[in-house]
Amino acid sequence: MNYETGIEADQDNPLLQGGEEDRRSRRNLILMALGVLLVVVVIAYFVNRSGAPADGANAKKDQAPTVTVVVPGRTTVEGTISATGTLAARREMPVGVAGEGGQVVSVLVEPGQWVGAGQVLAVIDRSVQVQQAASQSAQIQVARANADLAEANYQRALKLVDKGFVSKADVDRLRATRDAQLAQVRVASAQAGVLGAQIRRLNIVAPAAGLVLERRIEPGQVVGAGSGVLFRLAKGGEMEVKALLGETDLAVLSTGVSAEVVPVGTKKAFTGQVWQISPVIDPASRQGTARIALAYAPELRPGGFASVTIKSGTVVAPVLPESAILSDMQGSYVYVVGPDNKVQRRPVKSGRVTPQGIIVNEGLSGTERIVLRAGGFLQPGETIKPVSPRG
Repeated sequence: MNYETGIEADQDNPLLQGGEEDRRSRRNLILMALGVLLVVVVIAYFVNRSGAPADGANAKKDQAPTVTVVVPGRTTVEGTISATGTLAARREMPVGVAGEGGQVVSVLVEPGQWVGAGQVLAVIDRSVQVQQAASQSAQIQVARANADLAEANYQRALKLVDKGFVSKADVDRLRATRDAQLAQVRVASAQAGVLGAQIRRLNIVAPAAGLVLERRIEPGQVVGAGSGVLFRLAKGGEMEVKALLGETDLAVLSTGVSAEVVPVGTKKAFTGQVWQISPVIDPASRQGTARIALAYAPELRPGGFASVTIKSGTVVAPVLPESAILSDMQGSYVYVVGPDNKVQRRPVKSGRVTPQGIIVNEGLSGTERIVLRAGGFLQPGETIKPVSPRG
């Protein structure tokens, strides 16, 4: 069989003709599938491209930090002022030598002892003054004797003047002599009184009733006008605390308010009242003194320290915990959360510290959402995910 005859035979074969058509059909199907796949890829590309920003925003939103926020509102807080101060006698009475002084014979009181007004605290030797007083008493007796003699002579002269035995001039002279002698009696009595006063001043006495705080005198010691303070007394035993306060606290304080005092070294509290507020402010420390009167108690020792809590009325203001209030070189501030959940810095002026928290005097109305904690890790304008504190 020749070649041409073979080709014609193949063309006339129906099996061979069907196989060629199948190959063309499969090729067309493959091309159509590739086209569909290309269309799907293009659609997916554009869909992903248009949805990327939204997904990025959602991802960014999901990455925002979760921060606890609070709405402080406005709270009525009983205002208190805390300070420290020094215990002292409310009215301290320094006692020294009032007279000439001399050698101390005896000391009759000890520190911590109660004394009455005029009670003798110490006795100074008076042997010389006693002898001077005895001599002056004798001088009074001599003057009185001379006055009695002058009075008798004058009375006799009055009886004889009418009979002409004594002239009127003699009577006048005798009357003058009598008056002079009576004056001598008064002079001697006055001098005796001076000596008696000097002797009494040799006793060191309490000027008023009170508590002996300090004794600086011993028997045998020689004291005088230059010896200084020998005893210190607290009048009536009344004590006080001199509390140092800033000018801001002094401005809201008034006399008569109550205060609680706790001396260092004890947990016992004593109640007193502010009875005096310093009229001046120390220009160096910007502080003044509030004096709080206290009744006597053995635990109140002058010179010691005490912590003081003074009630200063009520305050209505936002109150925040310490963690919510931050500070830097520009002052105190808080982070306020806006409607878009972005935090913004807001300066505030904080007040006194109370058991409920720190009073915010200026900067907040109380209706804002405030970052409760972790504010130091935030930046102004940063978006957060706010949550309420757990009950």
